[in-house]
Amino acid sequence: MELKLRKKYKYVVYRLSDDNTSIVIDKKMEKGGSYEEFVGELPETDCRYAVYDFEYEKSPAEGVRNKICFVVWVPDTSKVRQKMLYASSKDAIRKKLAGVAVEIQGTDMSEIAYDTVLEKVRSH
Repeated sequence: MELKLRKKYKYVVYRLSDDNTSIVIDKKMEKGGSYEEFVGELPETDCRYAVYDFEYEKSPAEGVRNKICFVVWVPDTSKVRQKMLYASSKDAIRKKLAGVAVEIQGTDMSEIAYDTVLEKVRSH
């Protein structure tokens, strides 16, 4: 809600707790974080959930827009057990996040590349 209503955060990255029993905040960036910084926070071999306030220009006449994106980062290089845990707990976190406009599933960097996400956001 801090991200959506107050625009306090640009993004929040979540992970499973060390004992895999709850979802905890891994990192959060206050306003000003770039998309490249956000993608840099996603580990190469470990899964994460994230919420990102995606800012884009629909057209010059319509100006800048924002859409909240829910990112499920499950890289191909992560362990099978991790993939299963994140897949089974995704619905729990998704239900708690209000105002999400677009869901992005990523298994490699090309699926969460800026242009790929921009295309999805514009089509919603």
